[in-house]
Amino acid sequence: MNEAQDGWGWPLSIASGAALWSAIAMLGERREPWDAANFWSVGYPLSLVLVAAIGALFPQRTWRWAAAVMFAQVPVMVARGADYTLLPLGMIMLAILTLPALLTARAGAWLRRSAVA
Repeated sequence: MNEAQDGWGWPLSIASGAALWSAIAMLGERREPWDAANFWSVGYPLSLVLVAAIGALFPQRTWRWAAAVMFAQVPVMVARGADYTLLPLGMIMLAILTLPALLTARAGAWLRRSAVA
């Protein structure tokens, strides 16, 4: 895949991540998506499926898609009026949440390669 096609991974990851996190925050009536009651049961599992799908679409350097989807929570929180005092702790939490997403993005890329081979 060339770099021009691969470049679509960024807007897809950021936009779909922001849409997912916005929906979770709004449905849960919270500023931060991870404070919503349905974050762990619906939001986070969907985000893992999302990064696996994006990893399958764009199998090069899949860590980027995982990070983009997870860190898309930051603009959602800012737009919803979150307090900045806990932002450093929030960034650490997002980094931790990205770790399983790295594996699922990689799994999506692996599944694509396996299907093509």
